[in-house]
Amino acid sequence: MLQTVSDWLWWERLWLPGNVSWSDLEDSEGRVYAKASQLYATVPCALCLLLVRYLFERFLATPLANVWGIKDKVRRKAEPNHILESFFCSQTRFPSQADVRSLCKKTSWSEGKVHVWFRRRRNQQRAGLRKRFCEASWRCVFYLFAFVYGVFALYDKPWLYNLREVWAGFPKQSMLPSQYWYYLLEMGFYFSLLLSLTFDVKRKDFKEQVIHHIATLTLLSFSWISNYIRIGTLVMALHDSSDILLEGAKVINYATWHRTANAIFVVFTVLFMATRLVIFPFWLIHCTWVYPLELFPPFFGYYFFNVMLCVLQILHIYWAFLILRMLFKFIFSKLEGDDRSDEEEEDSDSPEDRNHKLNHKNGSGVRGRANGH
Repeated sequence: MLQTVSDWLWWERLWLPGNVSWSDLEDSEGRVYAKASQLYATVPCALCLLLVRYLFERFLATPLANVWGIKDKVRRKAEPNHILESFFCSQTRFPSQADVRSLCKKTSWSEGKVHVWFRRRRNQQRAGLRKRFCEASWRCVFYLFAFVYGVFALYDKPWLYNLREVWAGFPKQSMLPSQYWYYLLEMGFYFSLLLSLTFDVKRKDFKEQVIHHIATLTLLSFSWISNYIRIGTLVMALHDSSDILLEGAKVINYATWHRTANAIFVVFTVLFMATRLVIFPFWLIHCTWVYPLELFPPFFGYYFFNVMLCVLQILHIYWAFLILRMLFKFIFSKLEGDDRSDEEEEDSDSPEDRNHKLNHKNGSGVRGRANGH
């Protein structure tokens, strides 16, 4: 049964054009081809990157946060209450008005006090500013390093300047050492992001991030096995170019250099729209959708690869909407961090508590004046 599954999984018509077999992609005549077994190296690479990230955040990003005076807000803890805690953990973090009324009866608390408790309890689970700064710093440094390496690996390649060269001699295209390390680095990074999603700062587009990472890993794995390596390197370099500016703008913004952060964000917006909404669909997807048909009839892998690219493009459109909304806020108000983040809520007392404190303060003042007389 396992042999049958294996035979079906590696059926040549799933991965390769009709006139190509796996035997054609065996190392020979000085050509070295990518092998599926090499993808296992992604796991130790991801673990190594997690270790590097930990060391980076602890010994570089955290001291830098200290130098720039980046501190977490002082949060007021929610008052211990097992009824509300049980509801918070087992039901929802955002109770409806009917839930609040029900909880008021069970706890003998006012509605305002229950609302305050949930706000403070939600804030306790949110990541602090320093953690956001460290994460953004790590991603910024990685994207910068990966993009520079990608430019180094691509600058002298003919397919960077003429996309038809992507398919010249396909699939009998020898894998270059620079391509191997570029793929390994990028796949290890995205796999490490998947592993760290549970303890990273949770954003509003959490599900979209998961879809993006899985789609990216699927694309890279498929392009590796099917020898779509040339177009794969172009896609990776294109994505890294704008991600550097996004994470850099966050880092600068957390350091309260708002004018510089705003300028970087505007440049990022222009670059994102140009690369993700123009170059990616009209150059790269066109390259994978049209040019291959000039060489061989469509097969399953051709459709699969292009569908996955379209999934990425749908995510690009979604993120373009978020970015334009952030730009709108920046123009008409001010930019305050990442619009995708689960932002901290304002912490304030309920109206009843404020009135009680005000009355207590006024009463103390009257008594004080009376005692003074």
